[in-house]
Amino acid sequence: MKYLVFVGAIINLILSSAYVKDMFRGKAKPNRVSWFIWSTSGLIAGFAALSAGVGLAVVPVFVSGLIPLSIFILSLFIKNAYWKIDKFDYICGILSILALILWYITNEPIVAIIFAILSDAFASIPTIVKSWKYPETESTATYIGGLLSLLTSFAAVEIWNFESLAFPSCSVVICIIIIIGIKRGRFINIDRSNK
Repeated sequence: MKYLVFVGAIINLILSSAYVKDMFRGKAKPNRVSWFIWSTSGLIAGFAALSAGVGLAVVPVFVSGLIPLSIFILSLFIKNAYWKIDKFDYICGILSILALILWYITNEPIVAIIFAILSDAFASIPTIVKSWKYPETESTATYIGGLLSLLTSFAAVEIWNFESLAFPSCSVVICIIIIIGIKRGRFINIDRSNK
């Protein structure tokens, strides 16, 4: 059962490639700041969980950092992606840096995970808003892949504690909110176009 994390990672990779295709076709318009912060928070949480002894359940957390990093890098080669740095982006960046500093000072992975969660949540706000207001600029595939991958994390948990559950749980909620926003927005737009 715990090896489902690898299946989830492969599914996430396949579905995220659909987002990349949508980026290059001009359909998906990624906010580079969000994708960059998602990559750092996922990787920080992954390394912190690993140092706390979380086993294979950490694989989806690492994947939740590596795929956004890939999308961020690929977004540098398209015109539709954008940098929109505002107060939230600075807060997310500061939280990520604090996570690393406090983890180094305290040697407590929980501290790093808490700040990685805060950073990830704040970085999600612009994309959540965008998915609800402009659903045509997002692709559900990568968020469905992320959701499925993160859910496999629970199958691999050996010790049910904060280190193994917190980051995947929060990321699952974020993925669900974005997916609902995209689907709801597209349904409303279809409904309006039929009138």
